[in-house]
Amino acid sequence: MAGHSKWANIQHRKGRQDAARSKLFSKLSKEITVAAKMGDPDPEKNPRLRMAVKEARANSVPKDVIERAIKKSTAGDGDDYEEIRYEGYGPNGVAVIVEAMTDNRNRTASNVRSTFSKNGGNLGETGSVGFMFERKGEITYGAAVGDADTVMMAAIEAGAEDVESSEDGHIIWCADTDLNEVATALETALGESDSTKLVWKPETTTELDLDGMRSLMKLIDALEDDDDVQRVTTNFEATDEVMDQL
Repeated sequence: MAGHSKWANIQHRKGRQDAARSKLFSKLSKEITVAAKMGDPDPEKNPRLRMAVKEARANSVPKDVIERAIKKSTAGDGDDYEEIRYEGYGPNGVAVIVEAMTDNRNRTASNVRSTFSKNGGNLGETGSVGFMFERKGEITYGAAVGDADTVMMAAIEAGAEDVESSEDGHIIWCADTDLNEVATALETALGESDSTKLVWKPETTTELDLDGMRSLMKLIDALEDDDDVQRVTTNFEATDEVMDQL
């Protein structure tokens, strides 16, 4: 029976991973469709679409899925989606920004509010936590692309604002309005990035212990499980020891 139980647990985990992967593909595909609908269906002529396609590729979305998502835009799909940002507080006062893409504002607002309430959080008004974050362009490269000085020089020449280098790789920051230009220049100098996207970068953080992190992860998981939610950003900070125990 123990062996069967272990196998059942492995299958359950794999099922969860497959479901999460499928949901991620769906969210990335929706972003591609909307980006293509809002501009040109050619990624080379549409910076937002180019970034959406790049992010999809970075997450191993198959080429045919990407192409199908672009074709949906020319077929009229994605007409009714609107982008909405929700702000609130999670457990222990952690600031939370939820970015959604929905065809039913009332449904999404109700679901997000309920998810916050059920998981120790509080949905606030727009702007209630936004002042704790800054909208930035984030471009990441693996460590193999070069040492810190090489990447720093390339970033300066590309018009970036800052670089964070570690043994894991490099994070290059730029103004949100400069992301496409900086990413294009870096691609010429360093090759294709691992990820290029707009993010909410925390300017202040809230440190959590293990229990706090577990509570926060429950909220994040529940929010990300909503089909209308595209991404969730928080300003938590935790030690390596706490993260290793999660």
